[in-house]
Amino acid sequence: MVKDTKLYDLLGCAPDSNDAQIKKAYRKAALKYHPDKNPTPEGAEKFKEITSAYEILSDSQKRDVYDQFGEEGLSGGGGPGGFGGFGGFGDDIFSQFFGGGSSRPKGPQRGRDIKHEIGATLEELYKGRTAKLALNKQVLCKTCEGRGGKEGAVKKCTSCNGQGVKFITRQMGPMIQRFQAECDACNGTGDIIDPKDRCKACNGKKVANERKILEVHIEPGMKDGQRIVFQGEADQAPGIIPGDVVFVVSQKPHKYFQRKGDDLFYEAEVDLLTAIAGGEFAVEHVSGEWLKVNIVPGEVIAPGMTKIIQGKGMPIQKFGGYGNLIVKFKINFPPNHFTDEESLKKLEQILPARTVPAIPKSAEVEECVLADYDPSKHSGKQSGRGQNYDSDDEEQGGEGVQCASQ
Repeated sequence: MVKDTKLYDLLGCAPDSNDAQIKKAYRKAALKYHPDKNPTPEGAEKFKEITSAYEILSDSQKRDVYDQFGEEGLSGGGGPGGFGGFGGFGDDIFSQFFGGGSSRPKGPQRGRDIKHEIGATLEELYKGRTAKLALNKQVLCKTCEGRGGKEGAVKKCTSCNGQGVKFITRQMGPMIQRFQAECDACNGTGDIIDPKDRCKACNGKKVANERKILEVHIEPGMKDGQRIVFQGEADQAPGIIPGDVVFVVSQKPHKYFQRKGDDLFYEAEVDLLTAIAGGEFAVEHVSGEWLKVNIVPGEVIAPGMTKIIQGKGMPIQKFGGYGNLIVKFKINFPPNHFTDEESLKKLEQILPARTVPAIPKSAEVEECVLADYDPSKHSGKQSGRGQNYDSDDEEQGGEGVQCASQ
């Protein structure tokens, strides 16, 4: 709940207005009271107040401080842009509207954020999902409203001036050492509370533990590393602006698909006949549907070739539409001796003619035969001996027989 609505009233907008509505209200009010339109002293003063109000409400951190603590939380003094003064303000409305050098007011400190990782499959990032997660956090004690004791019974510690810490100076020989230590008078709380006036619910600690269920919405098209922020849902403490609870999306690996941006990548395996004579293959998509993909007869698919299926990638968040599905082909060739010699001759009549190797007529030619490669037998360690042969001489410990040029 907003404590003070004065700045919103100056701009003529509601406390729950979003950034665009605040900007629109400022434009309207600033143009009305700009010195060029309203040269009166009252108009000039009003223009300064409106601009100062916009400077605060357009800054998310300053706005949080103002909403929770009012003008007293904005203790930056009368510097440029501060609510207490308008030094350095220029006559050009647009230079102030689009930002200028302004000092950030000193208000209550902001608590640390709480970060959690939330895993999501590609299917969940495609369709979106909602997860309910339990959060154990620290909140202001509802019984004493975060005071620690009865109203009026809590006094600021005079020993540390309510800071909870003191600086201690010690001299060690010629050196002087200064360090920070917890205040022993208030045990670091900054307050002095009589034991009889202490809150029974929190025992004077001012805070209590609370379990809260958060609904985390993973929107379709979200990416790995994207953040889902719950503003002000982190631990509470007296005089502290609560930080945020941040869930970081962690994309889980997929068995078949890889994702790059809004595109999906898939390796399709097709047989040789389909690759050269046409056919079809199917893909189980992350959307849950099956895609039946046709290869047009006559369009030859080579090993490693890449094709695209438009609009079958991931949803494009905010802008709408979908990325693409990039398909890389792996061709499964038939096994050795898959057909008879007569059928192979028929293939010769259908397929393009063989490429005849070009060897110079004057070259010396040696006929060679391919063999299956076995790393355990054909390792590089034996390469120094040239070709290796199984021979009776080797078995008897003699030298291996090597091929010699004639």
